[in-house]
Amino acid sequence: MIDQAALLQSTISEYDSTVNSARRKATRMIDREHLTRALCKDHDWTDGGARAIVTLASEYGAFMLRNALALAVVLDKEDGNLDF
Repeated sequence: MIDQAALLQSTISEYDSTVNSARRKATRMIDREHLTRALCKDHDWTDGGARAIVTLASEYGAFMLRNALALAVVLDKEDGNLDF
């Protein structure tokens, strides 16, 4: 079985520098367009995929997504049905 906790920690570490470079230092706000472009460039996301994860993170937040992740793991849904 894949160690989901290790995969999650690895992904968090990967995105940490991307998010902190996209964050406007004075306001602590995220430029969503800049972050989307960075995810495409630095993490090989398509534009649609990058927009989807930026929207999911912004609109749902960690609490909801943690629970969705736990359910997806239990359901053995690695990639989902949307072909990202």
